Amino acid sequence: MKKGWIIIIVIIVILIIMGISKYNSFVRMKVDIDNAWAEIDNQLKRRYDLIPNYVETVKGYAKHEKEVFTDVTKARASVGQATTRGETIEANNALTGALSRLLLIVERYPDLKANANFIRLQDELAGTENRIAISRRRYNESVKNFNKKIVVFPNNIIAGMFGFAKEVFYEIEEVEKETPKVKF
Repeated sequence: MKKGWIIIIVIIVILIIMGISKYNSFVRMKVDIDNAWAEIDNQLKRRYDLIPNYVETVKGYAKHEKEVFTDVTKARASVGQATTRGETIEANNALTGALSRLLLIVERYPDLKANANFIRLQDELAGTENRIAISRRRYNESVKNFNKKIVVFPNNIIAGMFGFAKEVFYEIEEVEKETPKVKF
């Protein structure tokens, strides 16, 4: 009888240790996701700050393209008002679309493309877009690993007990997947 209790106590201790290990693993993965999101947030802020200078430079050359400038300004404002990751993703997808339309306008103005200030801003914006793409990839990789881990048995039990839920991927909209058409 004593042997039976010792075996039960050992099994319970092992289960508790495994549960703690799983919980800590989820917490570490959640921190990785938050860190990856902070990296995206940092790059999005950089882009957010560059856009007004970029728009003002293009405005000087393309005064009659008011609708595109308005769209960029509205999209940028919606980024500033986003409060959740989902809203931020949606707002930045809209901003990316508006910037794509702005870049199409740039193609119509050869003098603008030769302006040194514009070239510098465009290079900074392009570099920022590349960093955003890398940050998105890292974030989505962290989310994928976390989401996979919390749905498999027995992790799903421990994840459910401690309130760990699937995280949201940073996905682009279908419209952005289309190649923009440049016409001269």
